[in-house]
Amino acid sequence: MREDDGRPDRRRRRWIGAALLVALVWLVGAGPLGMFLGRLGEVQTNDPGAFLPVGAESTEVAGIAEEFDREGSVPAVVVYSREDGGGEVSEEELADIAAVAEDVAGEPWVSGGVAGPFPGTEDPSVAQFVVPVDAAADTGDAVTELRALLDEDPVPGLRAQVTGPAGYAADLAAAFGGIDSTLLAVAVVAVLVILVAVYRSPLLPVLVVLACLLALGLSGALVYLAADTGLVSLNGQSQGILFILVVGACTDYALLLVARYREELAVRERVPEAVLAAVRGVTGPVLASGGTVVLGLLCLLAADLASTRSLGPVVAVGVVAALLSAMTFLPAVLMLCGCAAFWPVAPHGGSGGEGSFGEVVARHRFWGRLATAVARRPRTYWILTTAVLAAAAVFAPQFDAGGTGQAEVFRTEVEAVEAQEVLERGFGSDTGAAPALVVADADRVDEVVRAAERLPRVERAAPVTEPGPPGADPPPLEEDGRVLVEAVLTVGPESAEAVDAVRDLREGLRAVEGADALVGGVSATDLDTLETARRDFAVVVPLVLAVVFVVLVPLLRSLVAPLLLMAVNVLSFAAVLGVGTLVFDHLLGLPGADPVVPLFAFVFLVALGIDYSIFLVSRAREEVLEHGHREGVLRALTVTGGVITSAGVVLAATFAALAVIPLLFLLQLAFLVAFGVLVDALLVRTVLVPALSLDAGPRVWWPGRARTAGESAGYSGSPGSAE
Repeated sequence: MREDDGRPDRRRRRWIGAALLVALVWLVGAGPLGMFLGRLGEVQTNDPGAFLPVGAESTEVAGIAEEFDREGSVPAVVVYSREDGGGEVSEEELADIAAVAEDVAGEPWVSGGVAGPFPGTEDPSVAQFVVPVDAAADTGDAVTELRALLDEDPVPGLRAQVTGPAGYAADLAAAFGGIDSTLLAVAVVAVLVILVAVYRSPLLPVLVVLACLLALGLSGALVYLAADTGLVSLNGQSQGILFILVVGACTDYALLLVARYREELAVRERVPEAVLAAVRGVTGPVLASGGTVVLGLLCLLAADLASTRSLGPVVAVGVVAALLSAMTFLPAVLMLCGCAAFWPVAPHGGSGGEGSFGEVVARHRFWGRLATAVARRPRTYWILTTAVLAAAAVFAPQFDAGGTGQAEVFRTEVEAVEAQEVLERGFGSDTGAAPALVVADADRVDEVVRAAERLPRVERAAPVTEPGPPGADPPPLEEDGRVLVEAVLTVGPESAEAVDAVRDLREGLRAVEGADALVGGVSATDLDTLETARRDFAVVVPLVLAVVFVVLVPLLRSLVAPLLLMAVNVLSFAAVLGVGTLVFDHLLGLPGADPVVPLFAFVFLVALGIDYSIFLVSRAREEVLEHGHREGVLRALTVTGGVITSAGVVLAATFAALAVIPLLFLLQLAFLVAFGVLVDALLVRTVLVPALSLDAGPRVWWPGRARTAGESAGYSGSPGSAE
């Protein structure tokens, strides 16, 4: 008898020993990997090529045009302007500027000679000189040093600023510079505050955040290794989304596990048994959720935009790390801490577990009352909810994803943008305007130039020539039998008219037989990016929906329920896009959106938003088998209401943290995903899905049989009355 009595204790000691081993493996193994989070900037690629459409005509031209750059440089334009806004730059001041330019020319990162200074042609209070920054040097570091030199050697009465391609590249890199610290700090603090409010415990939120940080360390090391070896391409926006998604996903899975653990502690005497029962209870929905997100993100590999394609595997690695940490490290530390994790309000026997629906409602008052209300009029609730979402979705087709100008990428004032405005004031609005670049067969260069100049929106066209003395007439520069022709447009390079001009230019040059002309440049890149983004949306969206369906069918053992969940989540996405249209256009007055914003928002909202419906419906199926369809659905809504709502709020808060990065793209993505997650967690999962399930009845599980014997005999006992 004593031997039998001792068996549970021995089993408990074995489980505690295993939990201690798992926790130590994570702490000792993944903990030190956190150092790689700070080194991800070393393997980032934020140059324009990282965002170009793969295989597009403009991308091909960009690669060929590099062969014609003899100096291999990126221009940085130094702009001087009078600080008081009046009076022309004097000859003495121009001489001082020339002395500064001469000093700058001696820097090791300067390739070739400095051009200028030049006085303003439109406004004499402005002057400039151009510094060719060696393409082999780090552009951000070079511009930082250039700005420091200008501060150390000022021209009295004049303000010096740096713009041009090098200036914009440096400011873009600086915008991503706060990802490592600021973004992570904001996300973790938001999670901590919410978890403390949810758990009312000082220890449990720390354990959850520790699981998130370990997942971040593991994912950071894996992504660093993959980027360093060339397996993936990492840029600043991918890194920011990686941080956010790991913290948000790991916290969501942790919330689900802890909620189930609390339930099990209320009906089981031993902590190890409660932890194991909780893990068994949530493994299915958590794996389905994680699998949906990972496979959905990997669908981005089918995209042609380089930045879109690279995001998928980077963030998928993070979700896998979050899932592993939440389902291994967190159960281990919960087993080690026992009920103390919930101190000072620890669960106890009799506080949960099975009981009548009335008892369940008594324990979850708000969610029980909501479930009862939905049960009384399910058809009214789902029709009204659908009507609200559909009304918002009406505005979705008006969402402006036509792209933005280079200066509009930033949400805050940056030096490159300010200096460009000063430069245009001093030298005209076409200053710095990037011409269309035409690569063509050298034997057809004259025909290409004539064909280009015949077009109404081409001001002039000329081939790039060999270097020569002033006044000479050097021949066209030739590389591998090809020439590079610069076609100056009569419209701004980042305007809709410029995009149309590129279309006309491509069409007109196709008529030049044997020229094999390709058109690139800024305007052509805008055109190709827009068309590629639309193509990516048309290809990736069906793939994501197919992946979600394939994951949901075996989980729910039904065909109707997965189709129902997918339909409401697509409607939810359309509604969010419609609200985004109103907010961005009319409330915030934003200039437009990056072409990839709708696709990113769709992938995150469908893959992440459906998680909450997965958590609800998988629990509903479990309850239906025990209590019948109607009561099972209502029990699931009641007992999961708090935890799923908390998970939605946490994920929305973490995605909202992306808004701290001063880039328009990330602000728009942060709003759409955060708002969409709240809609899914608070409206779709809370009202629409339960109401539809109740109105459809047990056939929602077709062709499966998630029914009890009582139901098959006509049992319909449930709280409330059918409509």
